[in-house]
Amino acid sequence: MKTIAGALLLGLPATLLAKSTQELEHEVDEMHKQIATLTAMLDEENHERRLAMTGAQMEAKILVLEGNVTTVATAAADASTAAAAGDAELGAALDSCWLLICGTLVMFMHAGFAMLESGCCRAKNVSNVLLKNLTNLCVGTLAWYVTGWAFAYGGPDEDGDGMLDNGFIGTGEFFGMGFTSTDDSGVIAPYEEVGQSKMLGWFFQWAFCTAAATIVSGGVAERVQSPTYGCYAFVMAGFIYPVVVAWTWGYGWIAGFLDVGFMDFAGSGVVHLTGGASAIAGAIVLGPRKGRFENPEEFEPHNMPLVVLGTLSLWFGWYGFNCGSTLGMSDAATGAMGAQVAMNTTLSAATGGITAFVVTYLMTKLYDVSAMCNGILAGLVSITAGCGNMDCGSAIFTGMIGSCIFVGSSKLQKKLKIDDPVDASSVHGACGIWGVLACGLFDWGKGLDQVHGWSGFSCMTNEDGTCQTGIWGSFFATQLVMCIVICLWSGGLSGLTFFALMKTGKLRINEEVEDAGMDKAHHSPSKAYSMTA
Repeated sequence: MKTIAGALLLGLPATLLAKSTQELEHEVDEMHKQIATLTAMLDEENHERRLAMTGAQMEAKILVLEGNVTTVATAAADASTAAAAGDAELGAALDSCWLLICGTLVMFMHAGFAMLESGCCRAKNVSNVLLKNLTNLCVGTLAWYVTGWAFAYGGPDEDGDGMLDNGFIGTGEFFGMGFTSTDDSGVIAPYEEVGQSKMLGWFFQWAFCTAAATIVSGGVAERVQSPTYGCYAFVMAGFIYPVVVAWTWGYGWIAGFLDVGFMDFAGSGVVHLTGGASAIAGAIVLGPRKGRFENPEEFEPHNMPLVVLGTLSLWFGWYGFNCGSTLGMSDAATGAMGAQVAMNTTLSAATGGITAFVVTYLMTKLYDVSAMCNGILAGLVSITAGCGNMDCGSAIFTGMIGSCIFVGSSKLQKKLKIDDPVDASSVHGACGIWGVLACGLFDWGKGLDQVHGWSGFSCMTNEDGTCQTGIWGSFFATQLVMCIVICLWSGGLSGLTFFALMKTGKLRINEEVEDAGMDKAHHSPSKAYSMTA
């Protein structure tokens, strides 16, 4: 150690060795001060550098956050748009499913019409009755395709107010033209925007159209030739019925009459009165069946099981008729309305059946199953217009009165010697009138001041959302006018059509065929079934 220390001392500059201890201590102090100053300067510089780095980092983070917020907002908007599109797609799918099911139920009513009419008529004409019903359905379908839809719903609505411009008849979409659109690449779009397609509307409304035409066939049963009757069926389904629809459901002149419009939820007037008025016109033009009022016991229903089966089939299909007229099932409010309609329909039908049975028993002191069946149908027809705008108590009363009207109308027609084999004009015509009027009388509206009508559970409103007041008189007057014009239009044109066909000599069968039965004269096999009745 001494050797090393000595060598170090020897290596120091001579000037350093020459200095005194005091001077060395002073210099060391100065050096310490300088080092402290430099250290402070470095600390300050490092602090500023750290501050500068923190600000930049914060700006970077803010930019990142802003980008994230924008991204999240964009994603949220996209998700909302996708959800809305998904809701629209789902809603359209639910509506389509609902109307396809209900339209099929209405179509099944033709089985009920066929069974009821077959049971009410004589066994020797059953095959002809069935053929006529099938002819009515097939010919009516083609008529609805060719002209029916176009006259009913073909527009135009150039001003975009939702009303038929000419107020009377549609003028477009014959043969289903314009139901879809095709772009330049050949891709077919079934609708302009997501929703119900026109093909769906065509199918659902077709079921109603052919039902109206089939009502007539019962009123002229057992005395018309099926091929010639097919000509009438085409006129009925292709022109007479569609024009009534254009006035009403097609937003024609009745839809805006007296600035209030009409209410016929599912067709007491549009469908049943149109068919019933046409049926009585045909029955009058054709005249009664041979011996109908001379030997009435020979014309009683020959097969009650078929009558009951037909009645129950019609009742079953009626849920498609009435409940389906919500025209959708994609939200809770519409579902509640569909349930209300079903409940009203059921109560009115049951009440109508019991009432007709009791009234007939009081008159004859006998149990009459056919009267009960027609009473059920009378209750169904009566509630069809107002099933969506009256409470259940009113529905029961509507069915009760409707059944009494049926019994009275049927008795009156027999007094007048009008031969309607299945009482189609009484059930569908007389009760159709009552149904339209009952819809106005028993509307849910508060007192006689407000009207619910098409608004269902709520009142008809002004543009500012307040309930319209003082409109019940106009509303009921519109219902009455609707009944009158449908009777004149449908009954008048049907009568003229039947009269013209009668003049050809090809509409009514001759007496020989009527005596032998149309099945034996024109059909193979000559009997629908082996039965002696």
